[in-house]
Amino acid sequence: MTASAVLAELEPVAEANLNRHLSVAKEWHPHDYVPWDEGRNFAALGGIDWEPGQSRLSPAARAAMITNLLTEDNLPSYHRLISDSFTRERAWGTWVDRWTAEENRHGIAIRDYLVVTRAVDPVALEHARMICVGTGVDDPTGTGDHAVLQGVAYVTFQELATRVSHRNTGKACHDPVADRLLARIATDENLHMVFYRNICGAALDLVPDDALAAITAVIENFRMPGAGMPDFRRNSVLIAKHGIYDLRQHLDEVILPVLRKWNIFERADFTARGEQVRDSLATYLDKLGKDVVRFEEQRDRALARDAARRAAATT
Repeated sequence: MTASAVLAELEPVAEANLNRHLSVAKEWHPHDYVPWDEGRNFAALGGIDWEPGQSRLSPAARAAMITNLLTEDNLPSYHRLISDSFTRERAWGTWVDRWTAEENRHGIAIRDYLVVTRAVDPVALEHARMICVGTGVDDPTGTGDHAVLQGVAYVTFQELATRVSHRNTGKACHDPVADRLLARIATDENLHMVFYRNICGAALDLVPDDALAAITAVIENFRMPGAGMPDFRRNSVLIAKHGIYDLRQHLDEVILPVLRKWNIFERADFTARGEQVRDSLATYLDKLGKDVVRFEEQRDRALARDAARRAAATT
């Protein structure tokens, strides 16, 4: 089926899931999650500018907050990509606009929290935002195809990955205000994931082989949408090292639960082509599981070395 035909067949599913989302989504306001009484002027208005000692966040929590926010800041690109993958008509267009408005709220709330609490350098943050938005995001799936099947598969995994990252970042901040804010945002991300997961599940019923091929391509080429931001690799290593979002979580909390929900390895509606793709996916997941073990072993050794250096420094 062509992408337009798939969209037409899935539109009733999109409309039903849009209505479901609107019925369960809770209204909330960014200003209710920001400790405004901690705010004070910067030098331009007679106060003092940011200094590293003003931040109460650990380096890992700070890196995760910046990465999460800069990811949200690229919303114009995501809106364009999803609009191109779907359509601006009927339920699809209503969903894209609603999703965009909710995601924009996340960036507003996180930025206000970080600036008010002086958790990060606001000048560096603005420089990074300008780079991110100026560069934009193209083809985060890595497949070179923005057709609807690749689109819904990618955002299903990406929204769930973002939920995990936000939730763990909140805990890593060791600040009840940040934890509450990011838990609220994570709840939104989960609702977004459910919408896309249900659409992709319906696509599997409609065109099993093609949908599985899209899912497999996304999994094998997956990268987070912030991959082009400044210091992304360094920050990602720090985030993974401290268990905020790592390869284990990506496999056990993102990929495998979704595949189980879709009954990928129990389905009997694939043709020989689909069976071949499923075998390829199983091989990849087995390799990824081994990569997870190697990553954890390397991380444990690195953390042990860090602890030994700290101990030596205090003696």
